[in-house]
Amino acid sequence: MYAREPISDREQKLVALGYLQEAWAEARHDGIDGDCLAQACLFAAIAEFVTTYGEEAAATFTDGLSTRIRKGEFTLEQPRQ
Repeated sequence: MYAREPISDREQKLVALGYLQEAWAEARHDGIDGDCLAQACLFAAIAEFVTTYGEEAAATFTDGLSTRIRKGEFTLEQPRQ
């Protein structure tokens, strides 16, 4: 058995996103509403941040989310003009 080369943080995030997209598609196929999935994912993500970094750090991180959302950072499809 051989040791794997460590993968970058960016690569890990892309792989993790792929896993989440697969789970999301499976849940939608099973009839779970997208809004329920989104709320459950947000809860799980924030709970993980709190567990890992503590409540204050998680709160500080989430303080900037509204600005990032308004700037389109989480928009998957940009409208065409």
